[in-house]
Amino acid sequence: MLKYNKEELVKIAVTGCVDHPRVKGYYVGYDGKGRMPIGTGGIVYSHAIGDCCMNIAGDHIEPGISLANPSDKENHALETFACVGNEAKIINGPMKSKTGYVTGTHGGVDHTMVYMDKEVLEEMDSNETILVKAYGQGLKLLDYPEIHMMNIDPDLLTAMPIHEEEGKVSFPVVTSVPSYLMGSGLGSSTLMEGDYDIMTQDERANEIHGLNDLRFGDFVAIIDHDCHYGPNYYKGAVSIGVVVHSDSFTSGHGPGLCVVATSKLGNITYRIEEDANLKTYMKHIKRSV
Repeated sequence: MLKYNKEELVKIAVTGCVDHPRVKGYYVGYDGKGRMPIGTGGIVYSHAIGDCCMNIAGDHIEPGISLANPSDKENHALETFACVGNEAKIINGPMKSKTGYVTGTHGGVDHTMVYMDKEVLEEMDSNETILVKAYGQGLKLLDYPEIHMMNIDPDLLTAMPIHEEEGKVSFPVVTSVPSYLMGSGLGSSTLMEGDYDIMTQDERANEIHGLNDLRFGDFVAIIDHDCHYGPNYYKGAVSIGVVVHSDSFTSGHGPGLCVVATSKLGNITYRIEEDANLKTYMKHIKRSV
């Protein structure tokens, strides 16, 4: 079991409200066509963690519940402090006290996404406030100081089949993505909130790298990208991310990855496992705090 700085970590309450979808009008996709697709926000009933995030009649679809705060600073606190796997609880409305978990954050629109069972989603009235027990930022692996961790609940990390192999930490992933396929989100100063996208405009690349079968919640390795302080090319670096939103028609966009671990010096390795998905690991999570 990986040793981490458990006694130093802070668990804190942050809240957000269901954020209504917005439409501005037509916009032009990578193929020159104007579209007005269903996009971000609201409560998505049709797609959930574990479902395919490709070939959807929508753009940047966020599975489950999309949260935000009207105050910019409060919303960035929610997006920054909330980590994948954190417990989330409805605190008002017809489904009060029902619980789920955070599935990731989405930059640009600045949403925090939450999974709840479909039966809960169906009875929500979209006026809910959801409390997140934010826990995980500041996580450090005591035996691997060069690996920078972010955006992941330590209890989720413990539930994952992480292997230690000759001074390296091996993560299960469904596929690996070369640096040149990473697009929107490059230039960000931090990935402790939000995500960055796999570009999917090249059909052959999608086939080669197994992107056509990507699912919401899949873990993916990003090759030659260091994400300590925002993503950048660095030969030999490896980062690990989880898919948080769907594919996109927009140039330079595609499924978004919320980064959970990064190493510049090759201390992270990975292995391909078909079931390397958030849905798989959340079945085994045990809350330690």
